Amino acid sequence: MEGTTIWFILIAVLWTSYFFLEGFDFGVGALLPVIGKNDAERRVLINTIGPVWDGNEVWLLVAGGATFAAFPEWYATLFSGFYLPLLLILLALIVRGVAFEYRSKREDRRWRRRWDQAIFWGSVVPAFLWGVAFANIVRGVPIDADREYVGTFFDLLNPYALLGGLTTLVLFILHGALFLALKTTDEVRERANRIAGRLVLATIVVGGLFLVITQLQYGKPITWLTVAVAAAGLVLAAIANARGREGWAFAGTGLTIVCAVATLFIALFPNVMPSTIDAAYSLTTTNAASTPYTLQIMTVVAIIFTPLVLLYQGWTYWVFRKRISVAQIPDKIAETAR
Repeated sequence: MEGTTIWFILIAVLWTSYFFLEGFDFGVGALLPVIGKNDAERRVLINTIGPVWDGNEVWLLVAGGATFAAFPEWYATLFSGFYLPLLLILLALIVRGVAFEYRSKREDRRWRRRWDQAIFWGSVVPAFLWGVAFANIVRGVPIDADREYVGTFFDLLNPYALLGGLTTLVLFILHGALFLALKTTDEVRERANRIAGRLVLATIVVGGLFLVITQLQYGKPITWLTVAVAAAGLVLAAIANARGREGWAFAGTGLTIVCAVATLFIALFPNVMPSTIDAAYSLTTTNAASTPYTLQIMTVVAIIFTPLVLLYQGWTYWVFRKRISVAQIPDKIAETAR
């Protein structure tokens, strides 16, 4: 297997890991004002992802860095053409990170509500825009002979891309609801279960429509399998959630995310950014790649450090595996919530 193909697969794995892990972070943030009825309950929601959210974002940095190093032409065209949506994602992630740190600095309800709103929008905006971005990558964008994006911001807001954004938004919120049901107790857990039950049908409709359109227009024979498994994951999530099996339900939405991302990358290959102007102008794994020597060095580094990162992050989730309840929130916060 060529080095360019190996790194295309590795980048797909990195993005898949990011969406799987950061997906439930976004979902928890989006559900903060819905499931958290008072400050103590909102603190419970934040505490479920408190030890891991910043670690989950590391996968975004690694995916971006790997794209830059392995496919610099792809990185340059992507970040210049998608400058505004990617800037909005970056700003949203910054605001969300600041909100996690600052919301508890003052015992003031208005202060905390403002930061809660920042967490909400800092979760919803990236969850939507990532879907828009990747749908456009698969669909293709106006790239000229100089490998430069020559479209406008509004070219990115086409119906297919907006459907992709809506798909990632509802799927991540469902993923987050099931994560909360898995990680909390009492009323918060029950509320998360109920909301997940309502979201499953909407996710099946929206996500199913997006994946079917993707398959019919851009897919390959093998992606019928990934589309089918993605659908099966949502069915598993619905059945398991109805039976109170939160672990299996969360695994179901995780399976859907993995297979949905796999569908997009398999449909994209061997392109990395198709051109809608002329197929000859498309960026591929060949013409957008770094030198073979660079890819060889990157492969050695990845083989050494990736297992270490996986072990460390797995250990973190194991340490913080227990459920969280309102009873564990400090009395001072609980009293303020009342």
